[in-house]
Amino acid sequence: MDSFELNKVAGAALGALLFAVGSGFVAELIYHPKPAGAAGYALPEPEAKAAGAAPEAKAEPLPIRLASASAEKGQSATKKCASCHSFEKGGPNKVGPHLWGVVERQKAHESGFEYSAALKEKGGTWTYDDLDHFLTNPKAYAAGTKMAFAGIASPTERADVIAYLRTLSDSPAPLPAAEKKAEAKPADAKPVP
Repeated sequence: MDSFELNKVAGAALGALLFAVGSGFVAELIYHPKPAGAAGYALPEPEAKAAGAAPEAKAEPLPIRLASASAEKGQSATKKCASCHSFEKGGPNKVGPHLWGVVERQKAHESGFEYSAALKEKGGTWTYDDLDHFLTNPKAYAAGTKMAFAGIASPTERADVIAYLRTLSDSPAPLPAAEKKAEAKPADAKPVP
């Protein structure tokens, strides 16, 4: 092929390309696309609670929940924890520290495990109340903790887990005593003779 034939082939290819691009511009000038509208559908607004609606039931105090807690249910509830923690005596630290004897143990002092600074700053020992707050929402209890667990929302399930953790000791810590509400005496009551 001589150069004249190559020029004809190159010109035809360039002409076809210009025609394709040009027809796109002409189509945009002639036809105006309509907007698609709103994507999806509108969700209903949540209804406001009525002024007379009953407030949410408050959870019973921890000592009362612990008195009726089941360590067996707590053991089955901790199966989700077993991927990160070991529960046997002398067990290894995994992603989290082993939990044998955690009740009344110093916080962030288990040898062989690197705790987050947030948990190291807490100090003290793991009381029943501290465990309850930690298991409710670990990130709220110790902002900056490395524990990536969302928490246990059910107060009864938390009490079961804490009751099970209490059994993981050679000498389990005593359960906290439930506070008795003092009965209020009327101010104008007279003593009976």
